[in-house]
Amino acid sequence: MTKDELITKLQEESKDLSSYLSSDDYSNAADRASYDTGWAYPVSTSFRITWQLQRSFRWLYFYLLNNYATKFKFEQINLQQRWEHFRQMIKDIDEQFEKAVQENPAEFADVDTYKMFGTKIDAGFAYENGTGRDITYDEDQEVIVKP
Repeated sequence: MTKDELITKLQEESKDLSSYLSSDDYSNAADRASYDTGWAYPVSTSFRITWQLQRSFRWLYFYLLNNYATKFKFEQINLQQRWEHFRQMIKDIDEQFEKAVQENPAEFADVDTYKMFGTKIDAGFAYENGTGRDITYDEDQEVIVKP
């Protein structure tokens, strides 16, 4: 999913909130999501697309939260409740993201699982089977390296 596709998806899924957000907000949210996850666009796996969307929504809610932070009443609705609602949504999304990072470190480290652990390098000493003769320094002797 490219950045433009992500922005289109965000606009489709944010429905009524789109009247309170500008096109720059969507672009900025997509950029901030990329900074959070460490993934460059385009993202390809369903796992990464899901979390790129989630982090983008988190930033959209943050922008709305900041917008309402200075307002007290609007059209006879107490915005304290709306502000608290956005705060709780951001908190929930951040907790889910933290859990996903802990459960899927390979996705966020951008490395293969086998590269996350040490490499075993044999000592290099070799002996001929049966006789026990030292063949360590023979030219055809190679050190075994296993990831």
